[in-house]
Amino acid sequence: MELCAGSGSPEEEEEAPWSRFSRWLECVCVVTFDLELGQALELVYPQDVKLTEKERSSICYLSFPDSYSGCLGDTQFSFRLRQSVGRRGGGREEEVYNRDAPPTLKTEVSHFFGFVYFRQVKDASVKRGYFQKSLVLLSRLPFPPLFQTLLQIVAPEFFEKLEPCLETVCNEIDQWPAPVPGLSLTLPLMGLVLQVCLWQVRVPSRSDKPGGSPVRQSAAENLLRTPTVLRTPTLLPSIHELDLFRCFQPVLVHLQVLWELLLLGEPLVVMAPSPTVSSETVLALISMISPLRFCCDFRPYFTIHDSEFREYTTRTQAPPCVVLGVTNPFFIKTFQNWPHVLRLGETKMAGDLPKQVKVKKLSKLKTLDTKPGIYTAFKTFLHKDKILIKRLLKGIQRKRPSEVQSAILRRHLLELTQSFIIPLERYMASLMPLQRSVSPWKTPPQIRPFSQEDFLLSLDDTGPQLTSVLKGDWLGLYRKFFRSPNFDGWYRQRHREMTQKLESLHLEVLCDADLVTWTKDKSEVETVDLILKLREKLNKARRQQLQLKDGVLEKLENFIETIVTSLPEELGRVLSTHCTHITH
Repeated sequence: MELCAGSGSPEEEEEAPWSRFSRWLECVCVVTFDLELGQALELVYPQDVKLTEKERSSICYLSFPDSYSGCLGDTQFSFRLRQSVGRRGGGREEEVYNRDAPPTLKTEVSHFFGFVYFRQVKDASVKRGYFQKSLVLLSRLPFPPLFQTLLQIVAPEFFEKLEPCLETVCNEIDQWPAPVPGLSLTLPLMGLVLQVCLWQVRVPSRSDKPGGSPVRQSAAENLLRTPTVLRTPTLLPSIHELDLFRCFQPVLVHLQVLWELLLLGEPLVVMAPSPTVSSETVLALISMISPLRFCCDFRPYFTIHDSEFREYTTRTQAPPCVVLGVTNPFFIKTFQNWPHVLRLGETKMAGDLPKQVKVKKLSKLKTLDTKPGIYTAFKTFLHKDKILIKRLLKGIQRKRPSEVQSAILRRHLLELTQSFIIPLERYMASLMPLQRSVSPWKTPPQIRPFSQEDFLLSLDDTGPQLTSVLKGDWLGLYRKFFRSPNFDGWYRQRHREMTQKLESLHLEVLCDADLVTWTKDKSEVETVDLILKLREKLNKARRQQLQLKDGVLEKLENFIETIVTSLPEELGRVLSTHCTHITH
Protein backbone atom coordinates (compact mmCIF):
# COMPACT_ATOMS: atom_id res chain seq x y z
CA MET A 1 0.00 0.00 0.00
CA GLU A 2 1.27 3.48 -0.85
CA LEU A 3 2.00 5.96 1.88
CA CYS A 4 -0.81 8.44 2.43
CA ALA A 5 1.49 11.46 2.26
CA GLY A 6 2.75 11.79 -1.31
CA SER A 7 5.24 14.32 -2.58
CA GLY A 8 4.04 17.41 -4.33
CA SER A 9 0.73 17.58 -2.46
CA PRO A 10 -0.90 20.96 -1.69
CA GLU A 11 -0.13 20.39 1.99
CA GLU A 12 3.61 20.21 1.26
CA GLU A 13 3.49 23.45 -0.73
CA GLU A 14 2.31 25.24 2.42
CA GLU A 15 4.78 23.66 4.81
CA ALA A 16 6.01 25.63 7.80
CA PRO A 17 9.64 26.81 7.72
CA TRP A 18 12.12 24.01 8.47
CA SER A 19 9.37 21.35 8.45
CA ARG A 20 11.39 19.10 6.11
CA PHE A 21 14.50 19.65 8.23
CA SER A 22 12.58 18.55 11.34
CA ARG A 23 11.81 15.16 9.76
CA TRP A 24 15.49 14.35 10.24
CA LEU A 25 16.76 16.68 12.97
CA GLU A 26 15.23 18.67 15.80
CA CYS A 27 18.14 21.11 15.69
CA VAL A 28 21.90 21.52 15.53
CA CYS A 29 23.66 22.84 18.65
CA VAL A 30 27.11 24.26 19.26
CA VAL A 31 28.44 23.88 22.80
CA THR A 32 31.59 25.70 23.88
CA PHE A 33 33.55 26.13 27.11
CA ASP A 34 33.12 29.45 28.89
CA LEU A 35 35.63 30.31 31.66
CA GLU A 36 32.86 31.73 33.87
CA LEU A 37 29.92 29.48 32.96
CA GLY A 38 31.65 26.21 32.07
CA GLN A 39 29.89 24.43 29.20
CA ALA A 40 27.60 26.91 27.43
CA LEU A 41 25.22 26.68 24.50
CA GLU A 42 26.75 29.00 21.93
CA LEU A 43 24.32 28.44 19.08
CA VAL A 44 21.09 26.61 18.22
CA TYR A 45 20.09 26.25 14.58
CA PRO A 46 17.46 26.75 13.23
CA GLN A 47 17.21 29.75 15.51
CA ASP A 48 13.45 29.47 16.08
CA VAL A 49 13.76 26.02 17.72
CA LYS A 50 12.61 26.30 21.33
CA LEU A 51 14.55 24.34 23.93
CA THR A 52 13.61 24.52 27.60
CA GLU A 53 16.20 25.61 30.15
CA LYS A 54 16.37 22.05 31.45
CA GLU A 55 17.03 20.70 27.94
CA ARG A 56 19.65 23.37 27.23
CA SER A 57 21.47 22.60 30.48
CA SER A 58 21.41 18.84 29.82
CA ILE A 59 22.72 19.27 26.27
CA CYS A 60 25.62 21.35 27.58
CA TYR A 61 26.73 18.73 30.12
CA LEU A 62 26.17 15.75 27.82
CA SER A 63 28.06 17.29 24.89
CA PHE A 64 31.48 17.34 26.61
CA PRO A 65 33.44 14.28 27.73
CA ASP A 66 33.80 13.97 31.47
CA SER A 67 36.91 15.75 32.77
CA TYR A 68 38.34 12.35 33.81
CA SER A 69 38.29 11.12 30.21
CA GLY A 70 41.09 13.43 29.06
CA CYS A 71 40.01 13.35 25.42
CA LEU A 72 42.47 15.24 23.20
CA GLY A 73 41.80 15.71 19.50
CA ASP A 74 38.42 14.75 18.02
CA THR A 75 35.93 12.54 19.86
CA GLN A 76 32.54 11.25 18.72
CA PHE A 77 29.85 9.82 20.96
CA SER A 78 26.09 9.75 21.53
CA PHE A 79 23.65 10.53 24.31
CA ARG A 80 19.91 10.23 24.92
CA LEU A 81 18.03 13.10 26.50
CA ARG A 82 14.59 13.13 28.11
CA GLN A 83 12.33 15.74 26.50
CA SER A 84 10.52 18.26 28.64
CA VAL A 85 6.87 17.52 29.39
CA GLY A 86 4.43 19.04 26.92
CA ARG A 87 6.73 19.09 23.89
CA ARG A 88 4.84 18.12 20.74
CA GLY A 89 5.98 15.32 18.46
CA GLY A 90 6.45 15.37 14.70
CA GLY A 91 2.76 15.08 13.77
CA ARG A 92 1.15 13.10 10.95
CA GLU A 93 4.29 12.41 8.90
CA GLU A 94 5.98 10.94 11.95
CA GLU A 95 2.95 8.70 12.47
CA VAL A 96 3.20 7.52 8.85
CA TYR A 97 6.92 6.79 9.28
CA ASN A 98 6.33 4.87 12.54
CA ARG A 99 3.55 2.83 10.96
CA ASP A 100 5.94 1.39 8.37
CA ALA A 101 9.21 1.36 10.34
CA PRO A 102 10.45 -1.75 12.22
CA PRO A 103 9.78 -1.58 16.00
CA THR A 104 13.46 -0.93 16.79
CA LEU A 105 13.65 2.05 14.38
CA LYS A 106 10.53 3.95 15.35
CA THR A 107 11.07 7.57 16.38
CA GLU A 108 11.53 8.41 20.05
CA VAL A 109 8.34 9.68 21.67
CA SER A 110 9.75 11.24 24.84
CA HIS A 111 13.51 11.43 24.18
CA PHE A 112 16.01 12.99 21.81
CA PHE A 113 19.16 11.34 20.58
CA GLY A 114 22.22 13.57 20.65
CA PHE A 115 25.14 12.88 18.30
CA VAL A 116 28.33 14.70 19.31
CA TYR A 117 31.55 15.68 17.56
CA PHE A 118 33.85 17.15 20.24
CA ARG A 119 37.17 18.82 19.48
CA GLN A 120 39.80 19.62 22.13
CA VAL A 121 43.17 20.92 20.93
CA LYS A 122 45.86 23.13 22.40
CA ASP A 123 45.35 26.78 21.57
CA ALA A 124 47.63 29.45 23.02
CA SER A 125 45.19 32.21 22.03
CA VAL A 126 42.61 30.83 24.48
CA LYS A 127 43.01 31.79 28.14
CA ARG A 128 42.56 28.21 29.34
CA GLY A 129 45.08 26.97 26.78
CA TYR A 130 42.66 24.72 24.89
CA PHE A 131 40.08 25.07 22.13
CA GLN A 132 37.02 23.08 23.30
CA LYS A 133 33.85 22.91 21.25
CA SER A 134 31.16 20.37 20.33
CA LEU A 135 28.91 20.18 17.32
CA VAL A 136 25.72 18.32 18.27
CA LEU A 137 22.89 16.91 16.17
CA LEU A 138 19.59 16.41 18.00
CA SER A 139 17.14 13.92 16.47
CA ARG A 140 14.29 11.56 17.29
CA LEU A 141 15.57 9.02 14.75
CA PRO A 142 17.73 6.13 16.08
CA PHE A 143 20.28 6.24 13.24
CA PRO A 144 23.72 6.55 14.96
CA PRO A 145 25.91 5.53 11.96
CA LEU A 146 24.07 7.93 9.64
CA PHE A 147 24.37 10.97 11.91
CA GLN A 148 27.90 10.18 13.07
CA THR A 149 29.00 9.91 9.44
CA LEU A 150 27.27 13.21 8.71
CA LEU A 151 29.24 14.78 11.58
CA GLN A 152 32.51 13.38 10.24
CA ILE A 153 31.87 15.30 7.03
CA VAL A 154 30.43 18.49 8.49
CA ALA A 155 32.27 19.06 11.80
CA PRO A 156 35.86 19.57 10.52
CA GLU A 157 34.58 22.10 8.01
CA PHE A 158 32.44 23.78 10.66
CA PHE A 159 35.38 24.25 13.05
CA GLU A 160 37.16 26.10 10.24
CA LYS A 161 34.29 28.25 8.89
CA LEU A 162 31.82 28.23 11.82
CA GLU A 163 28.25 29.56 11.46
CA PRO A 164 28.08 30.14 7.66
CA CYS A 165 28.96 26.48 7.11
CA LEU A 166 26.26 25.40 9.55
CA GLU A 167 23.63 27.52 7.81
CA THR A 168 24.51 25.98 4.45
CA VAL A 169 24.29 22.42 5.79
CA CYS A 170 20.95 23.03 7.53
CA ASN A 171 19.47 24.52 4.37
CA GLU A 172 20.58 21.43 2.45
CA ILE A 173 19.03 19.09 5.03
CA ASP A 174 15.84 21.14 4.71
CA GLN A 175 15.71 19.98 1.08
CA TRP A 176 16.06 16.29 1.91
CA PRO A 177 13.08 14.02 1.18
CA ALA A 178 11.29 12.52 4.16
CA PRO A 179 12.72 9.29 5.67
CA VAL A 180 10.35 6.75 4.10
CA PRO A 181 10.82 3.13 5.23
CA GLY A 182 11.64 0.87 2.30
CA LEU A 183 12.67 3.60 -0.15
CA SER A 184 16.13 4.61 -1.33
CA LEU A 185 16.79 8.30 -0.73
CA THR A 186 19.37 10.64 -2.18
CA LEU A 187 20.57 13.15 0.43
CA PRO A 188 22.77 15.96 -0.92
CA LEU A 189 25.25 17.22 1.64
CA MET A 190 27.65 20.17 1.50
CA GLY A 191 27.41 20.47 -2.27
CA LEU A 192 28.34 24.15 -2.15
CA VAL A 193 31.25 23.72 0.23
CA LEU A 194 33.02 20.56 -0.94
CA GLN A 195 31.77 20.22 -4.51
CA VAL A 196 29.27 17.35 -4.73
CA CYS A 197 28.47 14.84 -2.01
CA LEU A 198 25.55 12.54 -2.82
CA TRP A 199 24.44 10.30 -0.02
CA GLN A 200 22.24 7.40 -1.01
CA VAL A 201 20.69 5.52 1.87
CA ARG A 202 17.78 3.18 2.42
CA VAL A 203 15.58 3.45 5.48
CA PRO A 204 14.62 -0.11 6.55
CA SER A 205 10.96 -1.10 6.54
CA ARG A 206 9.04 -3.34 8.92
CA SER A 207 8.29 -5.59 5.91
CA ASP A 208 12.02 -6.27 5.39
CA LYS A 209 13.22 -9.76 6.17
CA PRO A 210 14.91 -9.61 9.62
CA GLY A 211 18.66 -9.68 9.24
CA GLY A 212 18.59 -8.56 5.63
CA SER A 213 21.21 -5.84 5.27
CA PRO A 214 20.64 -3.06 2.74
CA VAL A 215 24.31 -3.25 1.76
CA ARG A 216 23.86 -6.88 0.77
CA GLN A 217 20.62 -6.08 -1.07
CA SER A 218 22.22 -3.34 -3.12
CA ALA A 219 25.63 -1.95 -2.29
CA ALA A 220 25.07 0.94 -4.68
CA GLU A 221 22.13 2.17 -2.63
CA ASN A 222 24.31 2.72 0.41
CA LEU A 223 27.44 4.18 -1.15
CA LEU A 224 28.54 7.36 0.50
CA ARG A 225 30.27 9.23 -2.31
CA THR A 226 32.77 11.63 -0.80
CA PRO A 227 33.79 14.93 -2.39
CA THR A 228 36.10 14.54 -5.36
CA VAL A 229 38.93 16.19 -3.42
CA LEU A 230 38.99 13.11 -1.14
CA ARG A 231 39.00 10.63 -4.06
CA THR A 232 38.31 7.53 -1.92
CA PRO A 233 34.63 6.54 -1.56
CA THR A 234 33.47 5.40 1.88
CA LEU A 235 30.92 2.62 2.24
CA LEU A 236 28.09 3.24 4.69
CA PRO A 237 26.84 -0.32 5.24
CA SER A 238 23.78 0.72 7.25
CA ILE A 239 22.15 3.82 8.67
CA HIS A 240 21.36 2.07 11.95
CA GLU A 241 23.51 -1.06 12.47
CA LEU A 242 26.55 -0.74 14.73
CA ASP A 243 29.86 -2.60 14.63
CA LEU A 244 28.77 -5.17 17.21
CA PHE A 245 32.01 -7.11 17.12
CA ARG A 246 34.13 -4.08 17.97
CA CYS A 247 31.80 -3.24 20.86
CA PHE A 248 31.67 -6.78 22.28
CA GLN A 249 35.27 -7.95 21.75
CA PRO A 250 36.17 -8.05 25.49
CA VAL A 251 32.88 -9.77 26.48
CA LEU A 252 32.42 -12.39 23.75
CA VAL A 253 32.34 -15.25 26.28
CA HIS A 254 29.54 -13.48 28.17
CA LEU A 255 27.15 -12.76 25.28
CA GLN A 256 24.49 -15.06 26.74
CA VAL A 257 24.61 -13.24 30.10
CA LEU A 258 24.26 -9.86 28.41
CA TRP A 259 21.48 -10.98 26.04
CA GLU A 260 19.40 -12.30 28.93
CA LEU A 261 20.00 -9.17 31.05
CA LEU A 262 18.82 -6.98 28.15
CA LEU A 263 15.88 -9.24 27.29
CA LEU A 264 14.68 -9.15 30.91
CA GLY A 265 15.19 -5.36 31.24
CA GLU A 266 17.59 -5.74 34.18
CA PRO A 267 19.31 -2.60 35.59
CA LEU A 268 22.80 -2.42 34.07
CA VAL A 269 25.66 0.08 34.36
CA VAL A 270 28.42 0.20 31.75
CA MET A 271 31.59 1.82 33.12
CA ALA A 272 33.85 2.77 30.23
CA PRO A 273 37.12 4.67 29.76
CA SER A 274 35.57 7.18 27.33
CA PRO A 275 32.16 8.45 26.19
CA THR A 276 32.83 6.87 22.79
CA VAL A 277 33.17 3.37 24.27
CA SER A 278 30.34 4.05 26.73
CA SER A 279 27.80 5.15 24.11
CA GLU A 280 28.74 2.56 21.49
CA THR A 281 28.54 -0.26 24.04
CA VAL A 282 25.15 0.81 25.41
CA LEU A 283 23.66 1.20 21.92
CA ALA A 284 25.10 -2.20 20.93
CA LEU A 285 23.58 -3.78 24.06
CA ILE A 286 20.17 -2.31 23.25
CA SER A 287 20.35 -3.79 19.75
CA MET A 288 21.12 -7.30 21.06
CA ILE A 289 17.44 -8.21 21.33
CA SER A 290 16.45 -6.90 17.88
CA PRO A 291 13.90 -7.28 16.28
CA LEU A 292 12.32 -6.94 19.73
CA ARG A 293 12.16 -3.30 20.80
CA PHE A 294 14.00 -2.47 24.03
CA CYS A 295 11.26 -0.81 26.09
CA CYS A 296 13.27 0.24 29.15
CA ASP A 297 15.15 3.49 29.57
CA PHE A 298 18.76 3.71 28.38
CA ARG A 299 21.43 6.41 28.45
CA PRO A 300 24.46 5.86 26.18
CA TYR A 301 26.33 8.57 28.13
CA PHE A 302 25.29 9.66 31.62
CA THR A 303 26.92 12.24 33.93
CA ILE A 304 26.54 13.35 37.54
CA HIS A 305 24.99 16.59 36.22
CA ASP A 306 22.12 14.75 34.57
CA SER A 307 18.68 15.87 35.78
CA GLU A 308 17.79 12.19 36.39
CA PHE A 309 20.90 11.58 38.53
CA ARG A 310 18.98 11.36 41.83
CA GLU A 311 16.23 9.32 40.21
CA TYR A 312 18.71 6.66 39.11
CA THR A 313 21.10 6.64 42.08
CA THR A 314 18.82 6.69 45.12
CA ARG A 315 19.38 3.79 47.53
CA THR A 316 15.94 3.87 49.11
CA GLN A 317 14.39 1.80 46.31
CA ALA A 318 15.32 -0.95 43.86
CA PRO A 319 17.32 0.32 40.86
CA PRO A 320 15.11 1.28 37.89
CA CYS A 321 15.07 -0.72 34.65
CA VAL A 322 17.70 1.32 32.84
CA VAL A 323 21.01 0.81 31.05
CA LEU A 324 23.48 3.59 31.89
CA GLY A 325 26.81 4.35 30.24
CA VAL A 326 29.24 6.28 32.48
CA THR A 327 32.91 7.30 32.48
CA ASN A 328 33.44 9.08 35.80
CA PRO A 329 35.11 6.83 38.46
CA PHE A 330 32.77 8.46 40.99
CA PHE A 331 30.07 6.10 39.73
CA ILE A 332 31.96 3.02 40.94
CA LYS A 333 31.01 3.88 44.49
CA THR A 334 27.58 5.23 43.52
CA PHE A 335 26.56 2.02 41.76
CA GLN A 336 28.27 -0.56 43.97
CA ASN A 337 24.84 -1.74 45.14
CA TRP A 338 23.46 -2.20 41.63
CA PRO A 339 22.83 -5.84 40.63
CA HIS A 340 24.75 -5.74 37.32
CA VAL A 341 27.82 -3.68 36.40
CA LEU A 342 29.97 -4.06 33.28
CA ARG A 343 33.41 -2.47 33.71
CA LEU A 344 35.40 -2.03 30.48
CA GLY A 345 39.07 -1.18 30.04
CA GLU A 346 40.88 0.52 27.19
CA THR A 347 40.04 -0.87 23.76
CA LYS A 348 42.70 -3.13 22.24
CA MET A 349 44.24 -2.41 18.86
CA ALA A 350 42.53 -4.12 15.91
CA GLY A 351 43.91 -7.60 15.31
CA ASP A 352 44.88 -8.29 18.93
CA LEU A 353 43.23 -11.18 20.71
CA PRO A 354 41.15 -9.32 23.31
CA LYS A 355 41.45 -10.36 26.92
CA GLN A 356 38.03 -11.59 27.98
CA VAL A 357 36.70 -9.93 31.14
CA LYS A 358 35.62 -12.22 33.98
CA VAL A 359 32.39 -12.50 35.94
CA LYS A 360 33.08 -11.20 39.44
CA LYS A 361 31.25 -10.80 42.72
CA LEU A 362 29.53 -7.48 43.35
CA SER A 363 31.31 -7.21 46.69
CA LYS A 364 34.56 -6.58 44.80
CA LEU A 365 33.19 -3.45 43.12
CA LYS A 366 34.49 -0.99 45.70
CA THR A 367 37.81 0.60 44.86
CA LEU A 368 38.57 3.11 42.13
CA ASP A 369 41.10 0.74 40.59
CA THR A 370 38.45 -1.94 40.05
CA LYS A 371 39.53 -4.17 37.18
CA PRO A 372 37.43 -4.78 34.04
CA GLY A 373 34.77 -7.43 34.46
CA ILE A 374 31.06 -8.19 34.77
CA TYR A 375 30.07 -7.71 38.39
CA THR A 376 26.86 -9.69 38.89
CA ALA A 377 25.32 -12.64 40.69
CA PHE A 378 23.02 -13.34 37.71
CA LYS A 379 22.82 -16.97 36.57
CA THR A 380 21.75 -17.48 32.96
CA PHE A 381 18.65 -19.52 32.18
CA LEU A 382 20.22 -20.87 28.96
CA HIS A 383 23.63 -22.35 28.25
CA LYS A 384 26.12 -20.31 26.26
CA ASP A 385 26.81 -21.10 22.62
CA LYS A 386 30.43 -22.32 22.80
CA ILE A 387 30.58 -22.99 19.06
CA LEU A 388 29.82 -19.33 18.31
CA ILE A 389 32.46 -18.08 20.75
CA LYS A 390 35.13 -20.39 19.29
CA ARG A 391 34.19 -19.24 15.78
CA LEU A 392 34.54 -15.55 16.69
CA LEU A 393 37.82 -16.01 18.60
CA LYS A 394 39.24 -18.05 15.72
CA GLY A 395 38.14 -15.23 13.40
CA ILE A 396 40.29 -12.79 15.40
CA GLN A 397 43.33 -15.03 15.05
CA ARG A 398 42.74 -15.31 11.30
CA LYS A 399 42.32 -11.51 10.95
CA ARG A 400 38.74 -11.88 9.76
CA PRO A 401 37.30 -8.40 8.92
CA SER A 402 35.29 -6.78 11.70
CA GLU A 403 32.21 -6.38 9.49
CA VAL A 404 32.17 -10.15 8.83
CA GLN A 405 32.55 -10.89 12.55
CA SER A 406 29.71 -8.43 13.26
CA ALA A 407 27.50 -10.14 10.68
CA ILE A 408 28.10 -13.53 12.35
CA LEU A 409 27.33 -12.04 15.75
CA ARG A 410 24.23 -10.18 14.54
CA ARG A 411 22.86 -13.31 12.87
CA HIS A 412 23.34 -15.34 16.07
CA LEU A 413 21.58 -12.73 18.23
CA LEU A 414 18.77 -12.33 15.71
CA GLU A 415 18.14 -16.08 15.55
CA LEU A 416 18.27 -16.34 19.34
CA THR A 417 15.73 -13.53 19.79
CA GLN A 418 13.50 -14.93 17.05
CA SER A 419 13.55 -18.38 18.63
CA PHE A 420 12.36 -16.74 21.83
CA ILE A 421 9.75 -14.44 20.29
CA ILE A 422 8.20 -16.68 17.58
CA PRO A 423 6.25 -18.86 20.12
CA LEU A 424 4.90 -15.64 21.67
CA GLU A 425 3.87 -14.33 18.25
CA ARG A 426 2.23 -17.65 17.37
CA TYR A 427 0.28 -17.77 20.64
CA MET A 428 -0.75 -14.11 20.29
CA ALA A 429 -2.06 -14.80 16.78
CA SER A 430 -4.22 -17.62 18.20
CA LEU A 431 -6.03 -15.05 20.36
CA MET A 432 -7.28 -13.21 17.28
CA PRO A 433 -10.98 -13.81 16.49
CA LEU A 434 -11.67 -15.65 13.24
CA GLN A 435 -12.31 -13.43 10.24
CA ARG A 436 -15.74 -15.02 9.66
CA SER A 437 -16.82 -13.80 13.11
CA VAL A 438 -16.54 -10.17 11.97
CA SER A 439 -20.07 -9.01 11.08
CA PRO A 440 -21.21 -5.67 9.65
CA TRP A 441 -24.19 -5.69 12.03
CA LYS A 442 -22.18 -6.09 15.26
CA THR A 443 -19.25 -4.34 16.92
CA PRO A 444 -15.88 -6.03 16.16
CA PRO A 445 -15.21 -9.09 18.38
CA GLN A 446 -12.67 -8.77 21.20
CA ILE A 447 -9.17 -10.23 21.25
CA ARG A 448 -9.01 -13.03 23.81
CA PRO A 449 -6.89 -12.33 26.94
CA PHE A 450 -3.27 -13.48 27.12
CA SER A 451 -2.90 -16.39 29.56
CA GLN A 452 0.69 -16.93 30.67
CA GLU A 453 -0.02 -20.48 31.84
CA ASP A 454 -1.76 -21.42 28.57
CA PHE A 455 1.19 -20.03 26.66
CA LEU A 456 3.70 -22.02 28.74
CA LEU A 457 1.67 -25.20 28.16
CA SER A 458 1.83 -24.58 24.41
CA LEU A 459 5.67 -24.64 24.43
CA ASP A 460 5.84 -28.45 24.36
CA ASP A 461 4.60 -28.38 20.77
CA THR A 462 5.59 -24.90 19.55
CA GLY A 463 8.49 -23.87 21.83
CA PRO A 464 11.89 -22.39 21.01
CA GLN A 465 13.47 -25.85 20.99
CA LEU A 466 12.13 -26.17 17.43
CA THR A 467 14.40 -23.41 16.13
CA SER A 468 17.23 -23.06 18.69
CA VAL A 469 20.00 -25.50 19.64
CA LEU A 470 20.48 -23.84 23.02
CA LYS A 471 19.47 -25.90 26.04
CA GLY A 472 18.35 -24.62 29.42
CA ASP A 473 15.39 -23.34 31.40
CA TRP A 474 13.33 -21.68 28.66
CA LEU A 475 10.19 -21.72 30.85
CA GLY A 476 11.99 -19.87 33.64
CA LEU A 477 13.22 -17.30 31.13
CA TYR A 478 9.68 -16.72 29.83
CA ARG A 479 8.28 -16.41 33.36
CA LYS A 480 10.78 -13.69 34.22
CA PHE A 481 10.29 -12.00 30.84
CA PHE A 482 6.57 -11.66 31.62
CA ARG A 483 7.51 -9.34 34.51
CA SER A 484 9.69 -7.08 32.36
CA PRO A 485 8.89 -3.79 30.58
CA ASN A 486 9.97 -5.46 27.33
CA PHE A 487 7.09 -7.94 27.50
CA ASP A 488 4.67 -5.17 28.43
CA GLY A 489 5.84 -3.05 25.50
CA TRP A 490 5.72 -5.97 23.05
CA TYR A 491 2.25 -7.05 24.19
CA ARG A 492 0.79 -3.52 24.02
CA GLN A 493 2.17 -3.03 20.50
CA ARG A 494 0.88 -6.41 19.23
CA HIS A 495 -2.51 -5.90 20.89
CA ARG A 496 -2.79 -2.44 19.28
CA GLU A 497 -1.89 -3.85 15.85
CA MET A 498 -4.41 -6.68 16.18
CA THR A 499 -7.13 -4.28 17.32
CA GLN A 500 -6.46 -2.10 14.28
CA LYS A 501 -6.59 -5.20 12.07
CA LEU A 502 -10.04 -6.01 13.47
CA GLU A 503 -11.13 -2.42 12.83
CA SER A 504 -9.90 -2.72 9.23
CA LEU A 505 -11.74 -6.03 8.73
CA HIS A 506 -14.91 -4.52 10.17
CA LEU A 507 -14.74 -1.54 7.79
CA GLU A 508 -14.19 -3.88 4.84
CA VAL A 509 -17.21 -6.08 5.67
CA LEU A 510 -19.27 -2.90 6.17
CA CYS A 511 -18.15 -1.79 2.74
CA ASP A 512 -19.37 -5.08 1.21
CA ALA A 513 -22.71 -5.02 3.07
CA ASP A 514 -25.90 -3.64 1.48
CA LEU A 515 -26.33 -0.83 3.99
CA VAL A 516 -28.77 1.15 1.85
CA THR A 517 -31.27 -1.73 1.83
CA TRP A 518 -30.76 -2.19 5.60
CA THR A 519 -31.80 1.41 6.31
CA LYS A 520 -35.06 1.25 4.33
CA ASP A 521 -37.12 -0.30 7.12
CA LYS A 522 -35.24 1.42 9.96
CA SER A 523 -36.34 4.48 11.93
CA GLU A 524 -34.65 7.86 11.49
CA VAL A 525 -33.04 7.46 14.92
CA GLU A 526 -31.45 4.13 13.92
CA THR A 527 -30.30 5.54 10.57
CA VAL A 528 -28.77 8.64 12.16
CA ASP A 529 -27.03 6.47 14.76
CA LEU A 530 -25.52 4.35 11.96
CA ILE A 531 -24.27 7.43 10.10
CA LEU A 532 -22.64 8.92 13.20
CA LYS A 533 -20.96 5.62 14.07
CA LEU A 534 -19.70 5.20 10.51
CA ARG A 535 -18.36 8.75 10.45
CA GLU A 536 -16.53 8.12 13.73
CA LYS A 537 -15.04 4.91 12.31
CA LEU A 538 -13.87 6.66 9.14
CA ASN A 539 -12.19 9.44 11.10
CA LYS A 540 -10.50 6.90 13.38
CA ALA A 541 -9.29 4.90 10.35
CA ARG A 542 -7.67 8.02 8.84
CA ARG A 543 -6.19 9.05 12.17
CA GLN A 544 -4.60 5.64 12.74
CA GLN A 545 -3.52 5.22 9.09
CA LEU A 546 -5.30 1.85 8.96
CA GLN A 547 -4.25 -0.53 6.18
CA LEU A 548 -7.38 -1.00 4.06
CA LYS A 549 -8.29 -2.36 0.64
CA ASP A 550 -8.45 0.29 -2.06
CA GLY A 551 -11.74 2.15 -2.26
CA VAL A 552 -13.15 1.15 1.16
CA LEU A 553 -13.20 4.65 2.66
CA GLU A 554 -14.53 6.23 -0.53
CA LYS A 555 -17.36 3.69 -0.80
CA LEU A 556 -18.44 4.26 2.81
CA GLU A 557 -18.26 8.04 2.31
CA ASN A 558 -20.57 7.69 -0.71
CA PHE A 559 -22.95 5.57 1.33
CA ILE A 560 -23.14 8.24 4.05
CA GLU A 561 -23.88 10.94 1.45
CA THR A 562 -26.56 8.77 -0.18
CA ILE A 563 -28.35 8.13 3.12
CA VAL A 564 -28.09 11.76 4.26
CA THR A 565 -29.76 12.95 1.02
CA SER A 566 -32.62 10.47 1.56
CA LEU A 567 -33.46 11.95 4.97
CA PRO A 568 -35.80 14.92 5.51
CA GLU A 569 -34.11 18.12 4.31
CA GLU A 570 -33.76 19.76 7.74
CA LEU A 571 -32.38 16.62 9.39
CA GLY A 572 -30.01 16.04 6.48
CA ARG A 573 -28.69 19.61 6.77
CA VAL A 574 -28.10 19.27 10.52
CA LEU A 575 -26.43 15.89 10.05
CA SER A 576 -24.14 17.18 7.28
CA THR A 577 -23.07 20.11 9.44
CA HIS A 578 -22.45 17.84 12.43
CA CYS A 579 -20.40 15.35 10.36
CA THR A 580 -18.34 18.15 8.84
CA HIS A 581 -17.62 19.52 12.33
CA ILE A 582 -16.50 16.06 13.53
CA THR A 583 -14.25 15.59 10.49
CA HIS A 584 -12.42 18.84 11.11
